This record gives sequence, C-alpha cells and structure tokens, in this order.
Amino acid sequence: MIEDLLSGNAPPETLMIMGLLMAGGLLLLVMAAFAGGGKEQKFKQRLDQVKEGRRPKAAEQQQKKLSARRRTSDSEIAALDQLIKRMLPRREQLRLRLSRAGIEAPLGRYLGICLAVGLVTAVLSFLFLPVPPAAAPFFGLIGGLALPHMVVGMLGKRRQAKFISHFPDAIDLMVRGLKSGLPIGESIKTAGEEVPDPVGIELRRVTHAVRLGSKLEEVLAETAERMDLQDFKFFTVSLAIQSETGGNLSETLSNLSNVLRGRRQLKLKIKAMSSEAKASAYIIGCLPFVVGFFLYLVNADYILKLFLDPRGNVMLGIGGVSFLVGGTVMYKMVKFEI
Repeated sequence: MIEDLLSGNAPPETLMIMGLLMAGGLLLLVMAAFAGGGKEQKFKQRLDQVKEGRRPKAAEQQQKKLSARRRTSDSEIAALDQLIKRMLPRREQLRLRLSRAGIEAPLGRYLGICLAVGLVTAVLSFLFLPVPPAAAPFFGLIGGLALPHMVVGMLGKRRQAKFISHFPDAIDLMVRGLKSGLPIGESIKTAGEEVPDPVGIELRRVTHAVRLGSKLEEVLAETAERMDLQDFKFFTVSLAIQSETGGNLSETLSNLSNVLRGRRQLKLKIKAMSSEAKASAYIIGCLPFVVGFFLYLVNADYILKLFLDPRGNVMLGIGGVSFLVGGTVMYKMVKFEI
C-alpha cells in the first residue's frame, strides 16, 4: 500500500481514505488551536485570586486582561462551541464523567483527543490489518469513540475507589472538629486540608463554594451527583436531616463512619471470596481466543474457514452468543450490591 501511494498508482478508494484522514487531521489541529480552558479555567483563576488574597486593584487589572482576551477569541470559540453542540448532544453527562475521573479539561480538548485516537486507529488498521481500505474509517470511528470512553471510565472507577478508602478518615476528622467546638463548615475545611486527594480536593471545592456564597446543602448535593458514590450520598443526607431536625451531629457522623468502614470491609471480604470464581471466568473466557490464535499460527487455512465459509459464520455467531450469555451469568454470580 505504501509503495502504491509513493508511486502514484494507488486505487481511487485508497486515495479517498487518505484524503478523509488528512481532513480529520486538519480538523484536529484547528480544534487544538482554538480549544481554550472555557468557563472552568476562568473560574479557577478567579478562585485562586480569592484564595491568595490579592489586592482589588490587581484583581481588576487581571480581569481586564481576561476580558480583552475573551473579546478577541469570542468568534473562534463560538464556532467551536457550535461544533461541540452538534457532535456531543449529551454534554452535561460527559462533563460529569470527566469530572468524576478527575480530568479538568474542556470538551473541545476531549473531542480533539477522540479525533486523534480515531485517526491513529484508522491509519494503523489501514496499514497493518488485512481489511479493505474502505473499512479503515469504520475502525477509526470505533477506536475514537470506545477507547477514550473506556479510559475515562477506568480512571473514574479508580478515583472512586480511592475516595471510598479515605472518606471515613475525613469523617473522623470532622467528628473531632465538631467535638472541639468547630462548626461543620470549618470541620469540612480542616478535613479537606488534612486528607489526601481525591477526598481532600472535593472537600476543598465544597469549602470554596460555600465561601463564595453557596449553601452547604446545595454544594454537597452537587458534589454527590458528580461523584456518584453511595457513601458520599449518605453523608449529604445525614447533614441535610441534621440541619432540619437538629441533634448531635458528631454522634451521627461517627456512626456513619463506622457504617462506611463496615461496608468497605464487607466489600473486601466479598472480593476475596469471589476471586477464585473470577479467575476461573477469566481463564475460561480467554481460552477460545488463545486456542484460535495458536490454531491460526499452526494451520491458518483450517481456522479461516470459520470466517470465510457461511457455515463457519453461523457457528461463530452461535459461539459468540453462548459466550456472551455465559459471561453475563458468571458476572452476575460474583457481583453483589452492598
């Protein structure tokens, strides 16, 4: 393929595929040049000014500079926003997933990464896979949509697991602060400064939002929606009920900390007890692919009949459905909701 492109004897469909890839690369460069930090970046800059205690005059000068930059790039960013609105219909859900994973990046940058991954996947499939050239954009579309989505999901689950492991310690610090006479706002601030991230950064966000005039219950509800963790929802509900009915908040939070630790211990126990079944499921699930790969190395014509012969396609379809059913059953058997 590469020799044909260099010699100018490439077929028309190959030239069309390469033209589409080049157009996608140009679009990626335009989006990378125009994708700015957006409202989130400006909010962070303003929040840094409030935390650092800058003088009003310096803050006004900084705001004037930001306004001037905003006016010069409004037309470019407006065009980019329109493109994002058309290509990403569920923008709020995507922002929540990115924030849940700890990725503070504008949607334009994420879309540019998806385009880059799609282009790389299309080029690699075009050069190295034994598929028709017209199938390269299909592989690029799957790679550009699936791979970034999977990476963001894995990062989000890892961050949620780390949050759950440190959150009971943060509640214990709040309980000590309440017993020493501090209000709940100062207790949350102290816990945010002492507990490592991601618990610390989320509690610091709550503290900064309350300082800027937001209500504590509303900020906690927004954080619970963003984190999507049952443990943090318990904490939010406990504070909301206590603010309405009164009572000993330190005792309530202490009981909540014990409950969260018990939940985590039970999850670890279930994970240890189901690890053997999971290992067996992984081994059984990998066997068809491993055996098929070695059969392809030993006798390629024998295994390729499954893909080239219609009867082999039927057998592959039946095997794939059986594989999905068995994997789903085993997944449900070892998964418990606590």
